[in-house]
Amino acid sequence: MHFEILVEDQSGRTALEILLPKIIGFEHTFKIHPYKGIGHLPGNMKDPQNAKNRILLENLPKLLKGYGKTFKNYPEDFRAAVILVCDLDDKSLEIFLHELNTILNNCEHRPETRFCIAIEEGEAWFMGDLKAIRKAYPEARDAVLETYENDSICGTWEKLADAVYKGGAPALIKKGWQAIGAEKTKWAKEISPHMIVENNNSPSFCYFCKKIHELTELQAY
Repeated sequence: MHFEILVEDQSGRTALEILLPKIIGFEHTFKIHPYKGIGHLPGNMKDPQNAKNRILLENLPKLLKGYGKTFKNYPEDFRAAVILVCDLDDKSLEIFLHELNTILNNCEHRPETRFCIAIEEGEAWFMGDLKAIRKAYPEARDAVLETYENDSICGTWEKLADAVYKGGAPALIKKGWQAIGAEKTKWAKEISPHMIVENNNSPSFCYFCKKIHELTELQAY
């Protein structure tokens, strides 16, 4: 099985480059495509006027159409799937998934696709394994980590920053979005190697693993 994985930023790419081999082993292949932010789905569900902007959701209709045409021409014994991984942020999960499926269903050739939404943010997947955070950051503030409720809408990256970053989220926010992005990538690089994927407490991470496993099991038949 081959996976084409779409992520909204560099930190997502860094995390999945480490985590995917833990989930699928080395029998299957994958390629991760990082974008420069999540953006918004186009209101008319059509292709963007400027595809070069590298904003994930704005490019999604064109991407899925392209993968559909490409996958259609693959040999029958070569299976491939698109996996979209992005943050829910403050959106309604039900409405968001409906919009995503509408785009997929509008493709002339629908690629095998799974939508895996991190609730509320990608850092929720790290917070699902507090032991991994503590191994990466032995001085992490337990008082902060223990107040986190898995996949809650609470400002997840700020909660992680409060636990592991000197001065917490306020100090990091003062440095601006570029510094925040760099720190998120650093968390991905340092926490992901310690994560035990089978013991993660984030429901959205477990859903991601389940969908990957379902696809690899289909490949076996």
